[in-house]
Amino acid sequence: MPEPEDFLYLATVGHQSGRPHLIEIWYVELDGRYYVVSENRERSHWVQNVRAEPAVAFMVGRRLRRAVARPLDPAAEPELHARVRKLMDERYDWSDGLVVELAPTAPH
Repeated sequence: MPEPEDFLYLATVGHQSGRPHLIEIWYVELDGRYYVVSENRERSHWVQNVRAEPAVAFMVGRRLRRAVARPLDPAAEPELHARVRKLMDERYDWSDGLVVELAPTAPH
């Protein structure tokens, strides 16, 4: 069985420029949703983009998906937050940052 792709490619819309913004980032998958972690938390431009426009696109491997992104609130969702951080630690030995959920939307 092949290893999952190491990176997710996340496309957001610039919160000031309105232009596409693409990043390469580590991720984990849990229950059909994808999770990424912003090392710079709210200071990351891509997090600011998600706050302004949560509709995003992402690729893992060759599959392009559309999704709705949202930062997790560890106080409101402590169990989910802890599960995602544990998975990130197991996969990359790192999870310190703001966890953002990417919930794929159904194709149109």
